[in-house]
Amino acid sequence: MKKKVYIISHSHWDREWYMAYEQHHMRLVTLMDDLLELFEKDPDFNSFHLDGQTIILDDYLQVRPEKREAIQKAIDAGKLRIGPFYILQDDFLTSSESNVRNMLIGMEDSKKWGTPVMLGYFPDTFGNMGQTPQMMKQANLQAAAFGRGVKPIGFDNQVLADDNYTSQYSEMNWIGPDGTDIFGLLFANWYSNGNEIPAEEKAARAFWDQKLADAEKFASTNHLLMMNGVDHQPVQKDVAKAIKLANELYPDYEFVHSNFTDYLAAVQNDLPADLGDVNGELTSQETDGWFTLANTASARVYLKQWNTRVSRQLENITEPLAAMAYEVSGEYPFDELDYAWKTLMQNHPHDSICGCSVDEVHREMMPRFEKANEVGKYLADEACAQLTAAIDTSKFPADSFPFVIFNTAGTKKSGVAQVDIEVKRVTFAELYPSEGYDKLAAEDAQSYYVIDQNGKVVPAVISEEQIRFDYDLPKDRFRIPYMEKYVTVTIDVAAMAGYAWDSFALVVGEAKEFSNSLVAKHGRILENDFIKAEITSDGSLSVTNKETGKTLNNLLVFEDVGDIANEYIFKQPKGDHAILSTFFPHQVEVLEDNGLVAKVRLTHEMEIPKSAEDLLDLEQKKVVDFRFRDASRSKETIAYPIVTEITLNKNSKMVEFATTVNNQAKDHRLRALFPTTLDVATHEADSIYETVIRPNQVSKHWENPTNPQHQHAFVNLHAEDFGLTVSNYGLNEYEIVNDTIALTLLRCVGELGDWGYFPTPEAQCLGEHTFNYGIELHGEKETRFDSYKRAHSAQVPLSVKQTDIHHGKLAPQDVFVKITGEKFEPTALKRRKDDQALILRGYNLSGDKDALVLKKDDQAPIKTLNLLEEPLKDYEDTLQPYEIRTVEF
Repeated sequence: MKKKVYIISHSHWDREWYMAYEQHHMRLVTLMDDLLELFEKDPDFNSFHLDGQTIILDDYLQVRPEKREAIQKAIDAGKLRIGPFYILQDDFLTSSESNVRNMLIGMEDSKKWGTPVMLGYFPDTFGNMGQTPQMMKQANLQAAAFGRGVKPIGFDNQVLADDNYTSQYSEMNWIGPDGTDIFGLLFANWYSNGNEIPAEEKAARAFWDQKLADAEKFASTNHLLMMNGVDHQPVQKDVAKAIKLANELYPDYEFVHSNFTDYLAAVQNDLPADLGDVNGELTSQETDGWFTLANTASARVYLKQWNTRVSRQLENITEPLAAMAYEVSGEYPFDELDYAWKTLMQNHPHDSICGCSVDEVHREMMPRFEKANEVGKYLADEACAQLTAAIDTSKFPADSFPFVIFNTAGTKKSGVAQVDIEVKRVTFAELYPSEGYDKLAAEDAQSYYVIDQNGKVVPAVISEEQIRFDYDLPKDRFRIPYMEKYVTVTIDVAAMAGYAWDSFALVVGEAKEFSNSLVAKHGRILENDFIKAEITSDGSLSVTNKETGKTLNNLLVFEDVGDIANEYIFKQPKGDHAILSTFFPHQVEVLEDNGLVAKVRLTHEMEIPKSAEDLLDLEQKKVVDFRFRDASRSKETIAYPIVTEITLNKNSKMVEFATTVNNQAKDHRLRALFPTTLDVATHEADSIYETVIRPNQVSKHWENPTNPQHQHAFVNLHAEDFGLTVSNYGLNEYEIVNDTIALTLLRCVGELGDWGYFPTPEAQCLGEHTFNYGIELHGEKETRFDSYKRAHSAQVPLSVKQTDIHHGKLAPQDVFVKITGEKFEPTALKRRKDDQALILRGYNLSGDKDALVLKKDDQAPIKTLNLLEEPLKDYEDTLQPYEIRTVEF
C-alpha cells in the first residue's frame, strides 16, 4: 500500500511581530490578492488554509472591500479554508473567557461565510492549556493541532515511564484533567516541514529524501502531513507542478494537494492501537527548559496589567450588569460588546500579548486596550443607570442621597466600596461657573453618615465636602454642565453575595463614631480580627493567621538580578548575585487608619546596577545566543527606591500590596519573594478553567537554572495544615524556588530575540510602574479554595452608582443569581445572542465532585450547554471534577 503525503498550503500569519502591524498588513493584502488569482488560474490548487483565524478576512477587506464577492466564491468552492477562531491567541496569557469568546466569535464569523475548519488550531502557542480537550469538545471540535509542548520520540518509538510530555508519534490522545480526550496532532517537524517544495528534479530528490524520512520518523500511520508554508510565507504558486514531479519521482508514495478536513479523516481512520497519551497542559517540560518561552509572561508587564483590566471590565463588570439590566430595559448591547471583544482580542495573538514584538507593535496595542476599556465602562454605566432607576429607594429619608452597590463578581466579597456622592449642584444655566463655585464654597460645611435600607447606620468614612466641575449628557437634550459639591464615601462591605446589589443612603447629620485603630507601633503592625502583619527590623513582613496561630516570616522581600536575554527568555548573567531589599534601609509611614482601612507606606531604599555592561550591546548586535553571552551587570549603580503601600481592610483575610517603582534601570528583573517553610512536591496555580497542579521540581532533562510558570489570579503552596496563596493583578509570571513563591513584578530587556537582532528599547520598561498583589495565609488545605475565590474577586471592584429617591420594581437588596457551591468559580454572566437567554458559566476549582445549586428567581437552570452555548444535556446539581459548566436560565 502506498504511503500518502498530504500537502496543505498555508501561511502562518502573525498579525504583527518583527514589523509593525501595517507592514504585515500590506503583505497580507498581497498574499490574498495572489491567492484569489491562483484559485482562478490553477484548477489543481486544492485549497489554502487561512491559519485558523477569521480576522484575516476583516483585515483584507478593510483594504480591498470590492473583493468580498471573490472571497465568498473561494470559500464556497472550498478553496479558502477558514476558522474556527477569530485570532490565533496565546492561550495562557488570555483569560478563560477570552479563550471562549475567541471560539464563539470565530465560529459565528466563520458560519457567516461558510463552514469552518473543525480543528482546534494552535500552531505556535507557547505551550498549551490543560483544559484544551474539554474546551475543544465543548466547541464541537474533535481534534487539536499544535507545534509546541510535546517532545516526540521517533527513533525507537518508545516513551519512557517518567516522561509525561512525550509521545512515540506525532499523533496522540490528548487527555484533559477532567478525563476528556481528543485527537492531538503535533507538528513534529514544525508547521513548515513542506515549505517551498522544489519543482526541479535534482532539488526535489534532495528535498523529499530528507522530508519524507523526517515525517516517517514520527508518523503513526501511512498518512504523512506536509505543511506548505511558514510565517508570512507567500503562497507557492507552482505547488501543483511540484506535486506532479514528486509523484513521478517517488512511485511508492501518493502526493496530494489537500486540506485538514480530508487529512484528519484519513489519519484518524488508521490510528494504531499503541497510540500514546499525553495529559493536561503541554509546556515542553521534557526539554532542556530554555525554549518553553514562559518568560513572555513577564515581558512588558504593562501589557498584562492592561489586559487584566479590560478583561475584568468586560467579563466581570459590564456583562453581568448588562445581563441584569436586560430585565428592566429589554435590551442587551450585543453589537457593542462584540466590538469591544474584537478590539481586545486584536491584542491577543501570541506575539502581541506575549510582549515579544518590536516596539511599534506594542505601542499600537495600547489604544486597542483603551478603546475596549472605554466601551466597557460606558456600557457598564448605562446598565447601572438602568438598574438604579428600577431599584426601589423610596424607604430612604426624603433629604438623603441614595446609592447602590453591586457585586458583579460571581463570588462572595468583603472589603470596602468607594463612591463620590453629589450633595448639591449649581448648573451653568443658573450661575456663571466661577460664581456657582463661590456660592457652593460659601455654604457652611455639613456632616454626614450612611444608613442601609432599614435605617441602620453603616460603618463608613466620609471625606470633607469638595467642589468640582461635572456634567450630565441626557438622552433627549443637550449637555448640562454644572459645579457640584460632593463627598467621598468609603463604606464597609462584609460578605456580599456574588451577582447581588444592596442600597444605602448618605444622610445629613453628625457622623457616628465607630473607628477602631487597625494600626500599631507607628505603622509597623496592621491587625484585624483575622490577620496580624508586622514589618520587621530588616524591612520584611511577618504575617500571622489569628484563627490558626500560624506565622510566616521574611515575606515581601524584593529581589533584583540581571537579565541579558530577551523578550522571550530570562537569563541571569554568569556570577550575578541577587540584590535583596533586606540589605538596605527602609522607612514606614502611616497613610490611613480609620477603622475600615489600614494603610502604611513601606519604602525600601535599594541601589542596583544601572544596566548590563556595554558588552551586551555588542553581543546582541552579533546575534550571540543568549545562553552563551558573557556580559555582566554594570559596576555603576543607581538609587532604586521601592515604595509599597500595604493595606489591610477590616473584614479582609488578605494583605494587599501596591508596589511602585520609577524604573530607570535596564537589563534586570525585579521579584517579590514569599517563603512558606513548606517542603512539598507540588503547587497549584490559576490557569484556564483550571486550578492546575504543577510539580515543584524540574525533569531530569531540564538545564535552564530557572523554571518560570504562567498564572492568572493566584499561585498557592500548601500542606495539610496550612498554606499561602499569593494573588496578583496582571502579574502572570511566578516561580517556585525551594519553599518560596517568587512573583515577578518587572522584567526589563533590550531586544526581541528569536531569529535576528531587533532592538526593543521600550521593553526596558523605563518609567513609573505600580504592581498590585496580595497574600493570604490560610488554614487546613480545604480552606485554600476560599482563598482562591477571594483572589479572583479581588480583581473585580465593587460597582457603585448614586441615584435618587423613587419607587421601583426591583427590591433595594437582592441576589440576581444564587450560587451554592464551595468550589464553583463563575466566569461569565451574559445573554445569548439568538434569544437573549441568561447564560452563566464557570468551572470546578478542584478535582473533586462538588454539590452545585444554581437558582434564578427560585428556578433552576433549564439546560447545561456547551461552550458555543448550545444544549448539551439536562441540568444536574453535581459539578464533576474539573468540569467547565455553562447553563441557561
